[in-house]
Amino acid sequence: MTRRTTHVAALALAASLLAAGCSSSGEDGEGSVSAPKDPKAAAMAAAQTYMQAVKSQDWKTACPLKSRGLLGGTVEQCLASRTDGDPSPSPSGSGPEPAGAEQFKASDAVEVAAVGKHPAGFGVLVTQTGTVPGKPTETERVALRLVEEDGSWKVDQRERVRPQDMAREPDMSALVRALITAGGQ
Repeated sequence: MTRRTTHVAALALAASLLAAGCSSSGEDGEGSVSAPKDPKAAAMAAAQTYMQAVKSQDWKTACPLKSRGLLGGTVEQCLASRTDGDPSPSPSGSGPEPAGAEQFKASDAVEVAAVGKHPAGFGVLVTQTGTVPGKPTETERVALRLVEEDGSWKVDQRERVRPQDMAREPDMSALVRALITAGGQ
């Protein structure tokens, strides 16, 4: 690759990261995902980051990604209640990721109306599939409501997606909207 090609590729990557709302600066505070021009992409990124942090018990990342309504207090109180004063991931957490475990993937972002105590925002389906040797492949699915709060996307509601939910409503966008709406009342 020539120096010019490398330079153009680096500029293209930087431009795409800026367009997606990614930044290496800590201006928005730790654990926040800014609301860029594409709100669906930002909500999906926040959902994915939140679920990965929860799975690895990284409360220093997960707590700031909760909305004020879901926190039920302050970020500091969330950290203290989850970590006994140590915000680093717990060694007794869910254990090592199973062999073949993938990162959480966010999809099916749909607009959701305000319901009950939950403001309007986006419903996002987050999925993780993993395999443990000698066991069948397992898939975990969660529907999250994300709301824009102080310029960042925050998780305001979390609903487990069960196999029977998927059998009843095979359209994932409609399922996310239904679970978030019904669970918000």
